[in-house]
Amino acid sequence: MSLVIAPPHPRFSLNQATIKYASLAEAVRLSAESGAESLGLWREPVAEVGLDKAVRLLAEARLRVSSLCRGGFFTVAEGPARRAAIDDNRRALAEAAALGAPTLVLVAGGLPDGSRDLAGARERVRDALGELAPEARAAGVTLAIEPLHPMYASDRAVISTLGQALDIAEQFGADAVGVVVDTFHVWWDPQLFAQIARAGAGGYIASYQVCDWATPLPADVLLARHYPGDGVIDFEAITRAVLAAGYTGDIEVEIFNQDIWDAPAAEVVARTIASFGTSVGVHLPS
Repeated sequence: MSLVIAPPHPRFSLNQATIKYASLAEAVRLSAESGAESLGLWREPVAEVGLDKAVRLLAEARLRVSSLCRGGFFTVAEGPARRAAIDDNRRALAEAAALGAPTLVLVAGGLPDGSRDLAGARERVRDALGELAPEARAAGVTLAIEPLHPMYASDRAVISTLGQALDIAEQFGADAVGVVVDTFHVWWDPQLFAQIARAGAGGYIASYQVCDWATPLPADVLLARHYPGDGVIDFEAITRAVLAAGYTGDIEVEIFNQDIWDAPAAEVVARTIASFGTSVGVHLPS
């Protein structure tokens, strides 16, 4: 029996990562059949079918794209690897524009091999955004810095708090660089609500993503995310804060969890929509 008893809220968006093993065509089909109006894309499944076909699939299903993931990885020192990363982000901006995605989600990158210079790594993130901001502005795509939980600072993202992300974004303007509020990564931050308000004052919230936190964490902490409502995050308080900050865009459910990935994709979509409705959708204007 399907867990979905009603179409999802119009602002609901399924992030492709939640059904990692589904093809783009299957993700599009399942989203459209569920009544969802939006889908969050990842570059790899788009590349598998080709950009032109991806655009056609979405248009035929009448789905909008809430975001494209991911760009970033800006922390290496100047040299061929850094140039390659920045060029790849230029390609990602072009892909996002072609897909109609308003946002390119950025993962900053971790500490380079052998480095302990956290401050220097953050400066290199800022410098890379300085190069890319004019191109993002011209493309009409927001480069959205996603702060990741501090447990990922060494290997994935030296930007750990919403405040750190805003310190960088505010140097370039919200028409080019914004931030992602992802509940899994920021729920613990004692400055969270002040920083959400700060982001809202400047129009810097480019994406709102939701999933839940529960312990114990798995051995691979990348796969620690849960359906909304299955953990300890206060979705009502955070959602109300994001709404009060003026965010009016789609809200993505993005889950990395091996058990969820191994389940049938249709069942995952159904449960994702149901959990979104009871944990987040009830706090949204109808």
